[in-house]
Amino acid sequence: MNDDRMAAATASTAADATVMVGGAEMYPTRNIIENAVNSADHTTLVAAVKAAGLVETLSGAGPFTVFAPTNAAFAKLPAGTVETLLRPENKAMLQSVLIYHVVPGRTSAVDLMAAIRAGGGSAMLTTVQGGTLTARMRGSDVILVDGKGNSATVSQADVMQSNGVIHVTDAVSVPG
Repeated sequence: MNDDRMAAATASTAADATVMVGGAEMYPTRNIIENAVNSADHTTLVAAVKAAGLVETLSGAGPFTVFAPTNAAFAKLPAGTVETLLRPENKAMLQSVLIYHVVPGRTSAVDLMAAIRAGGGSAMLTTVQGGTLTARMRGSDVILVDGKGNSATVSQADVMQSNGVIHVTDAVSVPG
């Protein structure tokens, strides 16, 4: 999204009671988990959060900024990856991947773009997992570059929650 569209989205979000994600209303008075479970586009993410035992954490006070991959993003992973991660014996690995998508604090799109500008074209985001996501602009889009050099595009920004904000992404980010 370009700066004007991101700023308009932020202003619109603040004024509107809800935002639509995955065919469901996201209520700013509900927490990340209470909203995410209703999104048809995030059923894989929700299943992974449950399998990793992170429901209570992401229902907590936060605030959290979550870069939330869609089902289509998970489908881009090599065949069998999601199934392997969801196995109980891989819980620690699954937790690591999931919390790599979470940054402490509430970072709006406007804040993110300001950090990118202030950083001369990139902003380093330290995740709860301890790794780094690099945020950049590509044309009018905010792009996240993960520890493996893969890119994820923010497809919907500023889905405000009572305990943070969700930015929907088109790819799963992987720690380095």
